[in-house]
Amino acid sequence: SHRDGVYSVAPDDVTFKYLAKTYADNHKTMAKNVKCSRFDDFPEGITNGAQWYDIKGGMQDFNYLHSNCMELTVELTCCKHPPGKTLHRHWDANKESLLFHMEKVHMGMKGIVTTKSGKPVKG
Repeated sequence: SHRDGVYSVAPDDVTFKYLAKTYADNHKTMAKNVKCSRFDDFPEGITNGAQWYDIKGGMQDFNYLHSNCMELTVELTCCKHPPGKTLHRHWDANKESLLFHMEKVHMGMKGIVTTKSGKPVKG
């Protein structure tokens, strides 16, 4: 059942937290749990999406379950529609986080599966 406020554990929960914390920890203020409103509470700058607000039938769940694609949502600013003159500040606050996050593409296993004779396995 879908309910806001309920932590939804994924099989890759540890990895999701690691990636989210990589972003938050490299942001200028995100990991400090700066509150944009009195309702905000993001310890260490991260949250579990379903615990924050649950979306039934969302693309993130579909992609994760059916294509092994791990997606994170990043709220770059508290303001839904920031004025253009503030964009440079948001870029400055998020640049290092974005770069550190992109570098994580290199983690994990890599290689080519081969037969005993060293030929690549098709498929």
